This record gives sequence, structure tokens and C-alpha cells, in this order.
Amino acid sequence: MTTAKICGLSTDEALDAAIAGRASHVGFVFFAASPRNVTFDRAGALAARVPDGIGRVGVFVDPADDLVLQAARDGRLDVLQLHKTAPARVVHLRRLTGLETWAAVAVKTRADLDAARMFVGATDRLLYDAKTPEGAALPGGMGLRFDWTLLDGFSHPLPWALSGGLDAANVAEAIRRTGASLVDVSSGVESAPGAKDAGRIASFLRAVADA
Repeated sequence: MTTAKICGLSTDEALDAAIAGRASHVGFVFFAASPRNVTFDRAGALAARVPDGIGRVGVFVDPADDLVLQAARDGRLDVLQLHKTAPARVVHLRRLTGLETWAAVAVKTRADLDAARMFVGATDRLLYDAKTPEGAALPGGMGLRFDWTLLDGFSHPLPWALSGGLDAANVAEAIRRTGASLVDVSSGVESAPGAKDAGRIASFLRAVADA
């Protein structure tokens, strides 16, 4: 059965929709350039509403140690999701916090998948995400999707999740096409950048459950 993470949450309404729809994980973004960025206090208030059995994921972009430590404490994190973070830093942050880590691999061509093997022994899960344009402020959450056929025949070196351009209309196809056991959505359940829509969250999670 495929499970789903709803990422970039910042309101009680959106969080409640993710919980009601039985998301396996909820994500809080700690990256100032993102429209989904949350303060430590806000993350803590949201985290307190998350019931047992749903993973709380902190999303970071090559973060400093002190940011990760405070976010992990205040946001009651279970998982670190790390973008643009070298394998050695992933190892360091996993040891520093003792938390499960996911390392994002930005994909545009088949050659980009080679980076996945660099994280063996460094991370617990890979997150395949669409590579954003050169110079883009954000490493993800832009509604971009990569060619899922690039995963055909690829020998995944670690457990993995699929992200990038997913929404309620295409997630079932994505699951069938790739065999992903975990899917991750952010902009695909928004009415505007950073504005999560409870109805779209519910529709996405129903589509995952029915896939």
C-alpha cells in the first residue's frame, strides 16, 4: 500500500485535513526563502496536534546545525528531509539528532539518478524530486515533475519516495508507473504558493488510497 506525505503545512485546517485523510507523514518547512516556511513556534503548535503514528518531517536546505537542532526540538520532529545536502552532512546531521533522514535527489536525466548511490550508508530514504531550473530560489515545491520513465529498470539502492509535480489527478498514474510506496506532495494541494487547500489535500489522499 502506498502512503503519502503532505508537505509545507502551516495552518490547523490543512493539518487537520492531512490527519483526517490518513497521511503517513506531515512536513514542516524550515527555509526562509520558501512561501511555506514556518517559525519554530508555529511548527511546535502544529506538531502538538499530530497524533501518534503520523511522522513529523522537517524540511531543510543544506541547513546549519543550530537550525536543525532547534527545529527538531520545537517541531518534535521524527524525520529530517534534506535538500542540496552532501552525503557527509547528512551523516553528520543524522548523528547529531539521532533522527531518521531522507536525502533529496534532484532528477532531470537518468544520469542524475547516479547521485542516489552516493547516499548509501548516509541516509535512511531517498526522495526523488524534479530538478528545478538553474538559479531557482527553491529546490522543490514548484509543481515541476520529472519523467517517471527515468526510473524504469533503475536499481534503487535504498528505500525511496516520489515527489515533484504530483496532484490528485496524476498521483494514481505515478504510483502505477513507478511503484512508489511513498509519495510526497506540496504545491499540488495548494490554491496559491504556500496556501494549502483542505479539499485538495482530501482529494489527493483519496486518490492515493484508491490507487
